[in-house]
Amino acid sequence: MATNRIKTLQTSLPRGVPFDTNRLARLGVSVSLAHEYVKAGWLEKLGRGVFMFAGDELRRNETVSFLEPRIPGLHVAAKTALAWHGYRHNVAIKETMILWGDRRAILPGWFHGRFPARYSSPRLFEDDQSAAAGIAPLPDFPKGPQVSGPERALLEMLSEVGVQQEVDEARAIMEGVRQLRTRQLGLLLSHCRMVKAVRLCVVWARELDLPWAGHARQAASGRMGSGRWITRLKNGGTLVLKPE
Repeated sequence: MATNRIKTLQTSLPRGVPFDTNRLARLGVSVSLAHEYVKAGWLEKLGRGVFMFAGDELRRNETVSFLEPRIPGLHVAAKTALAWHGYRHNVAIKETMILWGDRRAILPGWFHGRFPARYSSPRLFEDDQSAAAGIAPLPDFPKGPQVSGPERALLEMLSEVGVQQEVDEARAIMEGVRQLRTRQLGLLLSHCRMVKAVRLCVVWARELDLPWAGHARQAASGRMGSGRWITRLKNGGTLVLKPE
């Protein structure tokens, strides 16, 4: 009976994807039976109430999608999202995946162990701006995970400059971002709460002679702040942005 049930699981659940006790229950497997399968070597316990088939290697995209209902607003963000859209500079051998969400959370240890990642929950945009604006699955992966579009990802990356994101790398990545949806960028700039991200977007776009620089400057009107903007960088230096 147990052997027949595990065979049903193997044909009903995709390989390389985590599943929880709720999913197992819908297939007639109780928590106690799941633990029996772990003892028998058919399943591997990843964390509390989370399992995978023993011997599987978890797939990145599907695993991030698995976490989305558990962390509101979870999406691939900033530099990682830009890289997934094809905008990248130097690619590290095992680069840390950047994930953002709507509230504070801790990524599960079993996830960290397989996919080096960091999670943030900054409030980059105003509350009246849809939390999901500019976030959608990539065309090649319609089932997820959710990924920031290039326009949102750019502002997310710029918001991290001097903190989690190196200045020179951010500027080098931005230099390659020559094609953006100006309407989408304008919408996000007009709702962005962070002066640093807005100013960097406008100033660097002009300095790099990006095709959308004029649209960015117009959309950011009233969001640039006044006077010089100075911030202390993580490496001890300073970043100075003069008013436009």
